[in-house]
Amino acid sequence: MLTAPTMSQYKSDLLRLLDERGYIHQLTDAEGLDSLASRRTITGYVGFDATAPSLHVGHMIQIMLLRRLQQAGHKPIVLVGGGTSKIGDPSFKDEARKLMTDETIAANIRTIMPVYQRFLRFGDGPTDAVLMNNADWLDRLEYIPFLRDIGQHFSVNRMLSFESVKLRLDREQSLSFLEFNYMILQAYDFLELSRRVGCVLQLGGSDQWGNIVNGVELGRRVDGKQLFGVTTPLLATADGRKMGKTEAGAVWLNAEQLSPYDFWQFWRNTHDADVGKFLRLFTDVPLHEVARLEALQGSEINEAKKVLADAVTSMVHGEAAAAEAAETARRTFEEGAAGEALPTLRVDGQISIVVALTVLGFAASNGEARRKIAEGAVRLNGVAITDPSFQIVLEQGEPLKLSLGKKRHAILSC
Repeated sequence: MLTAPTMSQYKSDLLRLLDERGYIHQLTDAEGLDSLASRRTITGYVGFDATAPSLHVGHMIQIMLLRRLQQAGHKPIVLVGGGTSKIGDPSFKDEARKLMTDETIAANIRTIMPVYQRFLRFGDGPTDAVLMNNADWLDRLEYIPFLRDIGQHFSVNRMLSFESVKLRLDREQSLSFLEFNYMILQAYDFLELSRRVGCVLQLGGSDQWGNIVNGVELGRRVDGKQLFGVTTPLLATADGRKMGKTEAGAVWLNAEQLSPYDFWQFWRNTHDADVGKFLRLFTDVPLHEVARLEALQGSEINEAKKVLADAVTSMVHGEAAAAEAAETARRTFEEGAAGEALPTLRVDGQISIVVALTVLGFAASNGEARRKIAEGAVRLNGVAITDPSFQIVLEQGEPLKLSLGKKRHAILSC
């Protein structure tokens, strides 16, 4: 497998765009893909299992890959894992994913669909995005014929050598036979997409490298097809944390799971050293403007962070929600007011300060909430609360502002 050549060697708009904005980590055949993408429109896909009612920030780089594919004049496929969601991808997971019912998977697919529509143009045109579901073929597989026709092309020795599997085994953590089959099914997805719609490219995160390579090789062995794979770098913040993970949990893309204000604040709180990288990866801000913004020094870098927060929030929640979140932040921090876009928790008269913090997602557990209170980080209408047994009492028409530190705020109302 080959790594990327230097930027000046790329002929295709696709690989130049991916390279310039920092998406490329590994490619299975850089020269072959570059040549093909420079000659004709290609079709590429990313798979998304429906494991929750919302996607989160960790999925955004993959959605942006499909957006870049379309921007470069090619055709993206969003493959939802109606079939693979029944198993669960074991890649770099410490334990097996909880099995979900068909009804739960279908409900999750319905609620995550609007996110893709904000990033991609769907339709019947040659470069319009399409949605496909791998349950359409995986649910119809017959076990013995599948083992004979597809299973023969997989070496268990090689599958055990993939880093994602080795890490699980080295830690002596159970890897079920069910999960072990996941990489075969993902490879089969690529084969089916190649046959059905002429898909030649699979994109994904660096943790998907082994699964993608399996698909590329399966297409060559079974159908003699030349298929390609591209992975993105493992994305971590400047302080070493996994991108999209906070003390309060995942940064969800649906407003039902995380308010547009909190989403905007997540990006506004980006580490100085990450601003340029995130502008390239998660926005359409032109590269010359990114260069100007990331060069800002001192307090001026905060303007770049606002550009980042506005651009990403506009893409995910719409321009109106982004503007409202920005105005709420301005009023909250510059005027001490409580903007209407702050997350709101409706309370029936009284609630424990600990429960309020956990329900709002300001703390991941009651224990963490108590620690935050003990540290003096919690305020109610600007007054520090240091007693973890404190009860918040509300009266009709008199909302209260609950704050954790200087950057997280919510409104409690009766």
